[in-house]
Amino acid sequence: MTKEELKIRTKLFGVEIIKFLYTLPKEGISFALTNQLVRAATSVGANYRASLRARSSKEFIAKLGVVLEESDETLYWLEIMKEVPQFQKSKAEIERLMEEASQLTAIFASTLKTLKSKQNLKS
Repeated sequence: MTKEELKIRTKLFGVEIIKFLYTLPKEGISFALTNQLVRAATSVGANYRASLRARSSKEFIAKLGVVLEESDETLYWLEIMKEVPQFQKSKAEIERLMEEASQLTAIFASTLKTLKSKQNLKS
């Protein structure tokens, strides 16, 4: 996957999360959960774009580390929502979004592992 394709994919992921959240109830604790989820999910794409503007390989790796944290946090909030009875009507959509969050997390973890090993070889 190219950098441009991943840039588009992470943005689309944020958009899909936002669209999904509009379908959920807006009361009580669900507001706090959805707020956390939208912040983490949209941060994946925003921080990935920022990583592409890094001025050095160290800065790129650091910024990509933030992307990995945010994609994993997104997965965490989706896992929480999947377990909450009030969101059971949306379980299939939550699982679909979890799969994408999981794939993005795996992509960024693998990329970071490769970059760090290459950096250690140069040191």
